[in-house]
Amino acid sequence: MKNQSATQVAILGGGCFWCLEAVFLEARGVLKVECGYMGGPEEHPTYEQVSAGATGHVEVVRIVFDPGAIEYHDLLEVFFTIHDPTTLNRQGNDAGPQYRSVIFVDSPEQEATARQVIAQMACVWDAPIVTAVEPATSWYKAEDEHQNYFSRNPLQGYCALVVAPKVSKFLATYAGRLA
Repeated sequence: MKNQSATQVAILGGGCFWCLEAVFLEARGVLKVECGYMGGPEEHPTYEQVSAGATGHVEVVRIVFDPGAIEYHDLLEVFFTIHDPTTLNRQGNDAGPQYRSVIFVDSPEQEATARQVIAQMACVWDAPIVTAVEPATSWYKAEDEHQNYFSRNPLQGYCALVVAPKVSKFLATYAGRLA
């Protein structure tokens, strides 16, 4: 791994942001994960607007990480194992463009890495990967009740049935990358 001192940011959308947040909070080298919205033209969208598919935004997580402890490439590998990148505008029962698979990039290096990982992961999936790679746009942090949602609501139905299995899969698959 490269030994870099500055933190970096990854912004990923792959279904409900609660799922992604819960997994990435467990990863070594991840310093902060925030749920939010990106990709639509409306300023300061609300959860209700985004989840209704009314704004063009995607539910995303903004991951602040230490590239000396975990590389961007590794974060993307995790991303491709905890959601289905072959379903357009859908993750399980969450349907609509707000749940699409997307990697928002803020540099040519991030774009090149994203495209490289997509090419590598193509052989893992039985269907074509539909994950978009797009330039990062304005970031809007989701409301406070959506931050650390799984850790605060582990017994809530969606968390128990959808989020918990994704976290368990990550813990089993990436035991060496735990925080």
